[in-house]
This record gives sequence, structure tokens and C-alpha cells, in this order.
Amino acid sequence: MQSGVFFYLIELMKDSILESFANSTLWVMMYQREIVTYIGSLNCTALESLTHRGNRMKGIFLDFYGTVVHEDDDILPVIYERVQASARVECTTAEIGDFWWKAFSEMFYASHGSQFKTQRVLNVQSLTATLLHFQADGVAGLLNQEQLAHWRDPGIFEDSIPFLQSVDIPVYILSNIDTDDVRAAMEKHGIEAAGVITSEDVRSYKPRPEMFNEALARYDLSRHDVIHIGDSLTSDVQGAQNAGIQAVWLNRKGKTKPQHIHPEYVCRDLTEVLKIIL
Repeated sequence: MQSGVFFYLIELMKDSILESFANSTLWVMMYQREIVTYIGSLNCTALESLTHRGNRMKGIFLDFYGTVVHEDDDILPVIYERVQASARVECTTAEIGDFWWKAFSEMFYASHGSQFKTQRVLNVQSLTATLLHFQADGVAGLLNQEQLAHWRDPGIFEDSIPFLQSVDIPVYILSNIDTDDVRAAMEKHGIEAAGVITSEDVRSYKPRPEMFNEALARYDLSRHDVIHIGDSLTSDVQGAQNAGIQAVWLNRKGKTKPQHIHPEYVCRDLTEVLKIIL
């Protein structure tokens, strides 16, 4: 069947198709490639519920920063400018940001098990390395105060509370940020969850599997019972998939997806995610 014709017919008859073929495994298998392609073009549509019909999810794993509440993206450029202002090495703010991110990432990926360090420690150590590299004055533990304050009091996306109020499936927060900061942010916005697991609990960060495995074990869930939602293609999508869990990439910023990463679902916001799980 020509793909164009297939997509045209599905668009015209998608409601009846959902009703008639929701339980037809054979039909889904026959046209799996076309379905996946079509779904990708529409982001989260009613067709995606095919995957979960007859297989009720028992839990939702939900990333926190960048997914439920805002990241610290607006604060970072201010820190870059302060470093640049006292740097003895000629540099741009972009170069400062790139170096700091590289330094942080190297420390981040080495931080697990007996070598684990909290996000606050990694933040200070990587920023200190950045100051040294650019021969800049300043103390990392003072320059980053606004950023650390943000972790405890972030802004919240307008669709987050309606999403949490709409789902009737237990939601478990899985976050790479330190426990006390996550708990403070949740309290600030009146967010309740069936459970919260952070990197501190497992002494490891997503995308490593420890956090996902701990959540499954602690809440007595199977990998096929849950879905993970998050904004990071690496930490959330690849991390969940490597643990055998389906992933929703929450692409709030309209980024282009790399060809080598394949989330099961791509949604622009949490309102679209509801079409999958309800």
C-alpha cells in the first residue's frame, strides 16, 4: 500500500480504525512502520493509545526539572557574564558555558557508587574548574547562589498541575537533583506524588539504570507496567530504554531529534501525554 494513501485513509477513518482494530495485534504488526511514521508526524495523537489498550499502566515515572518545573536556563548566562567580567583569559560567554558544561559532564558521569557526589558538590567543583581555566576571580560557592536557590523555588509549567490532577495512575518522581531541593520545590508548588527517588537515594544519576531499577523494586512494578516521561533525550529517553522501560520525550522546546535516538513517543507538553495514558 502506498504510504501517502495509507496516511490519508487513516486521517479520514482514525476514529473507526481505533474502535475496530484496537485489539488486532496482527493489523498493528502488518503496518507497524507506517503507524510509527505517521505518529511521529503528529506527535502525540489518539492513535498512540493503541499501544496501551488492554495493557493498563500501573505507574508513571516522571522527571522533574525541565519536565514539571523549569530548568535554570535563564540564570546560567548571568553566571557566564560574571565569570567573563573578571577573566584574565580572553573568552566569550559561550566558551565559558561550554567549558563549564564539559567539566560538569565529566564529573557527573564519573559520579556513582563510592565515587558519588551530589549535584550541589558537582556544581561547585565544575564551576571552580571553570574559574581556574579562565583565570577568573570569584568563588564558585557565591557565584552559583541564585542557581541553587532556583532548584528549591523553580517556576512551574502551566500544564503540570492539571496533568497531575488528571491522571489516575500513581506518579513517581525520578530526579537527578538533590533530594532536599526536589522536596522543597514540590512543597513550594503543592505537588504530591506516590513516591520520589533522587540520585542521592541510589548514589547514581540517570541515564545509568540504578534509579529506574530502584523505582521498579521499591514500588513493586514491572518494566512493562510503567512509562517514563522526561525532557532529556540522554538521561530520560535513553536511560529509561536501557532499563527496558518505554519513554516519552517531552520536547517542550521543539528541538530536532537526533537520528540515533528513538523515543517511543514524542510530545510537546504534558497535555499531549495525557492522550497516551488516559
